[in-house]
Amino acid sequence: MSEGSAPIDGTVDPAFVAVRDAFAANFADGLELGASLAISVGGRNVVDLWGGHLDVARTRPWERDSLVCVFSCTKGVVAIATMWAVAQGLVDLDRPVAAYWPEFAAEGKDTLPVRWLLTHEAGLPAIRARMPFGSLSDWDAMTTALAAQAPWWGPGTGHGYHGVTYGHLVGEVLRRATGRTVGRIVRDELGGPLGVDLLMPLDPVDDTRTADLIVDMSPEGTFFDGWDPKTSLGPVAFGNPPDSNDPNHCVTPLFRRAEIPAANMHANARALDRLYAVLAAGGALPGGTVAPPELVEEFGRCHVRGDDLVMELPTAFGLGFEHTIPEWTFGPGLRTYGHNGSGGSLGIVDPDAGVSLGYAMNRLWWGPTRSDPRWVAIFDALYAAL
Repeated sequence: MSEGSAPIDGTVDPAFVAVRDAFAANFADGLELGASLAISVGGRNVVDLWGGHLDVARTRPWERDSLVCVFSCTKGVVAIATMWAVAQGLVDLDRPVAAYWPEFAAEGKDTLPVRWLLTHEAGLPAIRARMPFGSLSDWDAMTTALAAQAPWWGPGTGHGYHGVTYGHLVGEVLRRATGRTVGRIVRDELGGPLGVDLLMPLDPVDDTRTADLIVDMSPEGTFFDGWDPKTSLGPVAFGNPPDSNDPNHCVTPLFRRAEIPAANMHANARALDRLYAVLAAGGALPGGTVAPPELVEEFGRCHVRGDDLVMELPTAFGLGFEHTIPEWTFGPGLRTYGHNGSGGSLGIVDPDAGVSLGYAMNRLWWGPTRSDPRWVAIFDALYAAL
């Protein structure tokens, strides 16, 4: 991608102009094609910016209501939907998954609690049976395979990122417990009250405002290049079904019309920021609450930390959320949590600073470390302004 500036639109509080400058510099330095950035402090929006283009040919400008697939940022949204279900008394974190989903009891999983799905301790990060291309969009095929198989490790004895399977596991519990798909819960209970787009599946009418994707790998390699194809779980977890790691597939109708609650929510930075601002406010929604403050705290605190059995790197998780750690920081806040998405998107809350942030873009970047270079200048400018 060639370097070049792009017009930046939106609003910014005068105290946070340096954040706008950092966002614009990412375009000028050739790090962006199209992107949006939104930040709130104490529940008040201070940054709401967008710029660039939806397509590589640069014929479709990124606009205020443009959308893009935010990949694993979806997991954080699903965690908040689960928080809502727990607050409503519809789901008990310590109840066995099989109490909601009887078929899940197969292969000794009868006592595995719901919370281990959220903390990535269930031992089900990969599907053992070979799945054909397109299976990621087949809800019944995915959930049937996961229910039938044995864990890869003893549940509760370690954690490993369930990058592909998390959404079907948690989503099926929500579907059985509430009678609604997770996408419908998100629309009804989160996106609707907040007045933002958190869309899964994506309706065909929204295709024209949805960004294409461009993939960019660092010439220095990526942090997952060290996986051994013979012994590492990573290649299995992210390679089965084969459509799980095909970025070109992620703009097709088959992908967009499905519910894949680990990876295919279409949103923008404003939507992510407003959702995480709810957590910064202790769970308060317009006209109601997602959950009481003590439940927000329980979901947001760090539950597991250490060597990840899938990623083969240190990771830390709350209940469905990634946690900042020295090896992979989301800014300087020591208790910041949320979720990033493959290629760079991000939705987070720093509960100590009262900061929420959403970032969504269509240039997918992977490099030798997990920290995205586009985040760094934005975090520096943001925290300098607080």
